[in-house]
Amino acid sequence: MKCLLALSTLALAAIAVQTSAHAQPATKWPVRPVRVIVPFPPGGSTDIIARLVTPHLTEEFGQQFIIDNRGGAGGTIGSELLARATPDGYTLAVIPSSYAAAAALYPLSFDPVKGIAPISMIGMGSFIMGINPSVKANNFKEFVDLVKAKPGAFNFASPGTGSTPHLASELLKQMSGMNFVHVPYKGDTPALTDFLGGQMHIMIASGPVFLPHIKSGRARAIAVTANKRYFVVPELPSIAEFYPGFHAWGWNGIIAPAGTPREVINRVNRSIAAFVKRPDILERLRNDGRDVIPTTPEETAQMLSSEIAQWVRVVKVANIKIN
Repeated sequence: MKCLLALSTLALAAIAVQTSAHAQPATKWPVRPVRVIVPFPPGGSTDIIARLVTPHLTEEFGQQFIIDNRGGAGGTIGSELLARATPDGYTLAVIPSSYAAAAALYPLSFDPVKGIAPISMIGMGSFIMGINPSVKANNFKEFVDLVKAKPGAFNFASPGTGSTPHLASELLKQMSGMNFVHVPYKGDTPALTDFLGGQMHIMIASGPVFLPHIKSGRARAIAVTANKRYFVVPELPSIAEFYPGFHAWGWNGIIAPAGTPREVINRVNRSIAAFVKRPDILERLRNDGRDVIPTTPEETAQMLSSEIAQWVRVVKVANIKIN
């Protein structure tokens, strides 16, 4: 009996040690460097946001948060790498709005909402819709009337098939009944070059991309794609003022693999919320055209789900394929 009691005590002790070991990632996290996947090459807007956030996380938690750029396949290579990672708090990812678009366009090996652990949104900015000055329209209503009078006569430059600006244009076509021709480019720069040169009539781009050319008169801004007016250009109407329900945002968020300890999720969430509200960071993000929108993990999941559902509908109706 004494022997059985001793064995039972040892077994309970072993279970306690195991339980303690499993609890460690949440209670003592982080005890080593944390990888932060950016699903695009260095230098892009998502990479810039990640490099703004990671030094703060490093300082906050006392361990290095190291960026790992994994570009390719519309960001899905990096996203799938995140989804397959061990959910121990040592792999995170900073994602852009194209994460939702990619979920509508690519066959993913994971559920883009349930297969990850949403943490927080970081910042959000509207796109601006502009037309070349050669287009004889002074505002959005005149533009719609002109395009409807000449279906197929105008072309739209995007930074690529399946990009958020491309899908925003398809959503606009579906909601308005306009018919213009999509011409995909490999990035904003070549699209903007042809747009400014007059080869393209219409373009949707972020504020930092468009504003210098709007101010110089080489492009004419007619609307913003957010569901409300944009603080960068408050004089411009939102497309939603003409077509209620229309919205297309450029945003960045931070996620972890599904199953990551909730305490880790909450700690990173609180840290991001405090960071983006700092006056210097708030000013920097707004100078880049971003509203600060820290969200709870639940709000982040709801937003991802809503964004993905919208683009799935748009892609299906427009029959968009990625070659």
